[in-house]
Amino acid sequence: MEKSLNKQYPSISKVTGTEHTGMVKEIFSTITKRYDFLNHFLSMRRDVAWRRFTVKKMRFYHTRRFLDVACGTADLTIMTAKRFHDVHSTGIDFVQDMLDAGQKKVLRKGLGHGISFANADALNLPFQDNTFDVAAIAFGIRNIPERTAALEEMMRVIVPGGQVMVLEMTYIRNRLLKKLYHLYLNRILPGIAGLLSFNPAAYLYLADSIMNFPSPERFAGLMREAGLTEVKKYKLTFGITYLYTGIKPGNDSL
Repeated sequence: MEKSLNKQYPSISKVTGTEHTGMVKEIFSTITKRYDFLNHFLSMRRDVAWRRFTVKKMRFYHTRRFLDVACGTADLTIMTAKRFHDVHSTGIDFVQDMLDAGQKKVLRKGLGHGISFANADALNLPFQDNTFDVAAIAFGIRNIPERTAALEEMMRVIVPGGQVMVLEMTYIRNRLLKKLYHLYLNRILPGIAGLLSFNPAAYLYLADSIMNFPSPERFAGLMREAGLTEVKKYKLTFGITYLYTGIKPGNDSL
C-alpha cells in the first residue's frame, strides 16, 4: 500500500471560511482512489440506501433536468440517471480528481449520453436561472462554510416549484446512541481509515465536520432563511443522516 500522507487538519471551528475551503479541496484531491470503497465500508453501505431514498423523493415535471452539486464521484448523479431515464443529470464539483473518477464510472456504466460534468463552485453555479427541476447536494454541504449562500444559489437555478434537496450526516442527539457514535467517529472510523486511506487525517476531518454541523432543526431553519418553502426533514438510520427538502416559491407546483 502507498505510504500515508502525514497530515493534520485543525478543527473547522477554528479556521476561516477560506481556510476551510482550502482544506476541503486538498482533502478530496488526496482520497479519490479509495473514496467509494471507504464510503460504503465505513457506513456499512447505508450511504447507498440514503441516496436511494433521496432519489425516490425527486420530482421532475418541467425541464427534466437534475443538478448534483458537489457531486464527488457521481454516485447520486448515476443513481438518478438510472431511475429517471429521460432526465439529463449534471454533476458539478470543484475538485477535478473527483470529477475525473465520476466520469470514468459513468462511462463504464454506459450512461454518458444522459450525464454531463463541470468543474464549478457551489457558490457560483455556471447556469442560468430556472434551469433545473431538482438541485441536490449529498454529503457536501458540511464542506461549504457559506451554507445559506449555497442554498440560495441552488434555489436560483431551479424552476419555481422545483426542489432543493440536501442529504447530510449529523451528530446524533439521542443520549443512548450519542456516546457510541462519538466513539465510532473519533476512534473507530479514523483507526480503520488509517489502515486503508492514503490520507487518514481526512477522516478525522469528517468526524469534526459532522460534530460541528447544525442540528436538524437549525439546518431546516437555514433552508427557510434562504427562501425555500415547504421545508421537510427525514430522519434516516437513527438520525445519523437527514434528508432535507425545500421548494422554490412560484406559480408552478409539483
